[in-house]
Amino acid sequence: MYGYGGNGRGLGRVQGEGSSLRDLAREHALLPLRIFLGVTFVYAGLDKLTDSAFFHATGPGSIGEQMHAVRDSAAIPGLVDLALHSPSGFGYAIAFGELAVGIGTLLGLWARIAALGGALISLSLWLTVSWQVSPYYLGNDLIYLMAWLPLLLGGAPSLSLDALLTARRRRIR
Repeated sequence: MYGYGGNGRGLGRVQGEGSSLRDLAREHALLPLRIFLGVTFVYAGLDKLTDSAFFHATGPGSIGEQMHAVRDSAAIPGLVDLALHSPSGFGYAIAFGELAVGIGTLLGLWARIAALGGALISLSLWLTVSWQVSPYYLGNDLIYLMAWLPLLLGGAPSLSLDALLTARRRRIR
């Protein structure tokens, strides 16, 4: 069994205990999802930050044009209206939010907070940008929202800065 405390999660092997393949699989079950979501959100944030057209209020490929295009089909048009007050500022907030969520998720630093941020970004995009996608399962934002939930509930129990910091705090006590 690996871990800190008695929950079988963490960074190192508890002395005197063996480890089965099942224990290792349980310990690292969320790791592939964490890596996928972390890389995807870092990429999405960097993609926006390096796109010269994205942060403009108008024009092809701009956040403003995208928001105007989905305004009438959004589940909550008020969210789109809020973004349209400052499309550039909203674009930067989304880009830096995605970057922060992705980095936090990859490092496993404040993993539940990062997962909450990822879930909220995905929820807001689902209710605005991809709400009109039919059938619903073809839209990616709802899937991302559901993918964040296990990380929100489980955190980053292994190979993470959260686990390292928890183990360190326990050693100090």
